[in-house]
Amino acid sequence: MKYSGIGGQAVMEGVMMKNGDKYAVAVRKPDHEIEIMVKENKASLFSGKWNKVPMVRGVLSFIDSLVVGMSTLMYSASFFEDEEEEVKTEKDEKKEKALMSGVLVFSIIIAVAVFMILPYYLSQLFQHFVTDNANLVAIFEGVLRLVIFIGYILLISRMKDIQRVFMYHGAEHKCINCIEHGLDLNVENVRKSSREHKRCGTSFLVFVIVISIILYLFIRVDSHVMRVVIRLLLIPVIAGISYELLRAAGRTENRVIQILSKPGLWMQSLTVKEPDDDMIEVGIASVEAVFDWKPFVEQVREQEDETGKKESGYDIQRGQTKSGRDASGGRN
Repeated sequence: MKYSGIGGQAVMEGVMMKNGDKYAVAVRKPDHEIEIMVKENKASLFSGKWNKVPMVRGVLSFIDSLVVGMSTLMYSASFFEDEEEEVKTEKDEKKEKALMSGVLVFSIIIAVAVFMILPYYLSQLFQHFVTDNANLVAIFEGVLRLVIFIGYILLISRMKDIQRVFMYHGAEHKCINCIEHGLDLNVENVRKSSREHKRCGTSFLVFVIVISIILYLFIRVDSHVMRVVIRLLLIPVIAGISYELLRAAGRTENRVIQILSKPGLWMQSLTVKEPDDDMIEVGIASVEAVFDWKPFVEQVREQEDETGKKESGYDIQRGQTKSGRDASGGRN
């Protein structure tokens, strides 16, 4: 499999695909037509020299993903607002952007409180009533974080709109898998492609949970306040390490990395569902708006041909197999 460099996310009745600083949102409107918006993220933090700096690029990429993700989600939702809503003025658009920024900040605060701070204080109860072994307490905290995360996913997955978002999430994955495995990008090929992908945001969050368990084992301070402060300060570090692992998972077939990727792939069974053909068409439209897949697919096929020849022991220069026999079956 060849790394394409594209990624995306599901939005309301649509798919966003990103390639470098350029991204596209394809949305299936209420009239069943596909609307496509293509934009360049000029304010991207993840550009220039920073995308070559390990750890730092992970934090900046995460921030970029949050900003672009929120923006494209609101864009897709705009197609399903009340049709009688008045035309927005420039002032209204500024208010909407300010609201979006406020929602983004509030969401981050809630996420940190629920997934980072709450498990810590619950683990302190575990320490008080069960054991004072620091390692066991840290592991219990990590398990709690994972349970809360799974519980949250299971809870929101009961909502009809979220179920459809998860199906569009599947369309996004299957489209990327299709071209990265050297198949022409069409509905039939996408349908038979896997809905699991190693670079999924769900896998990133699983890496975050696992890395946090490991790092928190080394926090040895008496003050509860300092423990919380250190946990907050370690968030960028955890995000940076998780990003590097996710990036490696998408670029290498290293056995260790593949084993580390398994929990994230298993978790995707909750957040990535099988799409229908209409959703796949939306995913294809989003990919084609930002990525010229045809020459890429040709490169994948050429690479697979070369790999196949090497694995069969064929020596291109000498025309011999590893056993010393030539291609016709005779011996030189």
